[in-house]
Amino acid sequence: MSTVAHLPDPGRRHPDLGRLLGRVALGDQDAFSQLYDAVAGPVLGLVRRVLRDPAQSEEVAQEVLLEVWRTAARYRPERGEAMPWVLTIAHRRAVDRVRSAQAAADRDRQVAAASHAPVFDEVAEQVEGRLEREQVRRCLKRLTELQRESLTLAYYRGYSYPEVAELLGAPLGTVKTRMRDGLIRLRDCLGVGA
Repeated sequence: MSTVAHLPDPGRRHPDLGRLLGRVALGDQDAFSQLYDAVAGPVLGLVRRVLRDPAQSEEVAQEVLLEVWRTAARYRPERGEAMPWVLTIAHRRAVDRVRSAQAAADRDRQVAAASHAPVFDEVAEQVEGRLEREQVRRCLKRLTELQRESLTLAYYRGYSYPEVAELLGAPLGTVKTRMRDGLIRLRDCLGVGA
């Protein structure tokens, strides 16, 4: 097939399009070439009026002409002339393209809107983390002063056992015992399994 932009010679007499469609239905490529020359311009013009985009218009016009080739056997001369039949196909294809583009734009807008909304899981995770921190603080208050100091220095300030022992002025074994007992009480308070 030549390009859609190829327009028929205005001085040339056009053959009976209905008869050409009958021959096209039988697979006659020469008949399709003549039909193409006669309808390509009007098809492109109609599609351009609907789409307003030259590149898309040419693409849709090619699709229309391909559909005419494939469906020529469906044309019924008793129902109307050939040119309106072809232009109806062109109009439907162009409108379908507009609807498809609109649906794609709507989907893009929905995706963009959804990406700006806070994700429910993130909010739930933040709330859950805050509740867990509050529960840990409550449970830390239930420990003895020495247990709380040992755990705070080791787990919140990053000191090693020997450093905690030195800071508290207590033997290393005592600090380890305080921390172990404090962790057991924390686990029980938080309801964490053994």
